[in-house]
Amino acid sequence: MAFTSKIVRPLFFIDRQRIIKIKNCQCTNIMPSATLSSFSEAYSLGMSGNKTKLNMYQAITSALDNTMATDPTAVVFGEDVAFGGVFRCSVGLQEKYGKDRVFNTPLCEQGIAGFAIGMAAAGATAVAEIQFADYIFPAFDQIVNEAAKYRYRSGNLFDCGRLTIRTPCGAVGHGALYHSQSPEAYFSHTPGLKIVVASGAINAKGLLSACIEDKDPCLFLEPKVLYRSSIEEVPTDRFVLPLGKAQIVIPGNDLTLIGWGTQIHVLKEVAELAKKQFQVNCEVIDLLTILPWDQETVCNSVKKTGRVIISHEAPLTSGFGAELAATIQEACFLHLEAPVQRVTGFDTPFPHVYEPFYLPTKWRCLQAVQEIIKY
Repeated sequence: MAFTSKIVRPLFFIDRQRIIKIKNCQCTNIMPSATLSSFSEAYSLGMSGNKTKLNMYQAITSALDNTMATDPTAVVFGEDVAFGGVFRCSVGLQEKYGKDRVFNTPLCEQGIAGFAIGMAAAGATAVAEIQFADYIFPAFDQIVNEAAKYRYRSGNLFDCGRLTIRTPCGAVGHGALYHSQSPEAYFSHTPGLKIVVASGAINAKGLLSACIEDKDPCLFLEPKVLYRSSIEEVPTDRFVLPLGKAQIVIPGNDLTLIGWGTQIHVLKEVAELAKKQFQVNCEVIDLLTILPWDQETVCNSVKKTGRVIISHEAPLTSGFGAELAATIQEACFLHLEAPVQRVTGFDTPFPHVYEPFYLPTKWRCLQAVQEIIKY
């Protein structure tokens, strides 16, 4: 973690009645959250307006900027967030919205999460940043036992919706043990929490906006290697994509490839190689939302193709791919032409020098394709 040289004391004091009054009186320009039933419908509607070329971190900044411009209770905070963050996702926001709405915190992840929960419970829109997903574990109790259960334990009298925790995740080429992990599976066992993994600039903005506006606490994972490498034409204005909906990135009839985050880009290459080398048309599905995940889209695809490979960076054992495999086996058993396959990271700590051998590369995935079509 980077050293936070200056901690700005927030001037935004928690006053539930004041926040509710602000929301009721001053936020009339906030549009309702997306209720469109399909990802493609929401995507097409959002992409019909003005667009500008952005990379993923700029798209995230744009989503935060849109939120803060329309919601005076929105606050953004975390380690080094005030100067723009180590990945520059909040650059320029403090200058635009002031030190009481964009500020640094101590190097204390459980404190960041606890403060965020309190802000959201009081009625604010809280967007907290954990500098690296590898360091989210000190906040595990706050997220799992407090945020996720807050609505349930109060009998729906209170909630900490409008709480979003952003954090960079995944391999970056030199992160080793403490800057490369993908912890989505740890949190996917938590009812009351929503988990999203971005895979590009467009869906990063649309899904982050959806998380911020959602009535449940959300964990928004950002594959750090995509911050600058994913460049797309992104909607300029407010843009929201539905949570819980997967995207069919490449349609196909012979084999279903499922992934999320950085791995989607690997699977797109695999689909091209499979078509060229084996004449196999792969359907590539970007899960996007880990919790709740889109069982309908996945199962419809598997029933069509009869074969499925699931791929993710996290280790094999108890990775989220195991949950997908179990559900596919239960719901699509009579349609399967071969056992469900998983191509993942290995069951070891994330290595430094051996990172290229640890990751589920396109060649490992292509080998799985060859095996499953010959079954």
